[in-house]
Amino acid sequence: MKLLILNGVNLNLTGRREPGVYGSDSLESINAEIARFAGARGVETAFLQSNLEGELCAAIQGAEGVYDGIVLNAGAFTHYSYAIRDAIAAISVPVVEVHMSNVHSREEFRRRSVLTEVCRGEVLGFGKNSYLLAVESFVL
Repeated sequence: MKLLILNGVNLNLTGRREPGVYGSDSLESINAEIARFAGARGVETAFLQSNLEGELCAAIQGAEGVYDGIVLNAGAFTHYSYAIRDAIAAISVPVVEVHMSNVHSREEFRRRSVLTEVCRGEVLGFGKNSYLLAVESFVL
């Protein structure tokens, strides 16, 4: 099994940006933990972080026939990117939406995801472990 782990806008700042919300681990260390966790389950992983909506759309479209699933933390794009939503809807690869924080306990604008309806599932509120739970959902 091969999974693509996609991180969107501002997630490159993880560990420095609002550590009380997102934790103090860098995205690189989180990715390393995801790779170890997935590898122990026989799952290969590839990683991409981009602040550019079009790059994320291209990665989603390019996953068809290459990956068995996508773990996606789109960051703020979650709340308004119909382009990412349409890219997910256009492929047969299942996508699990991830958020480190519990978006439902935060600002009102964060409570609406335009992506959820086209994703297989959603994992949120468990910090960096949200990624691990999403990976596990593909193994079960």
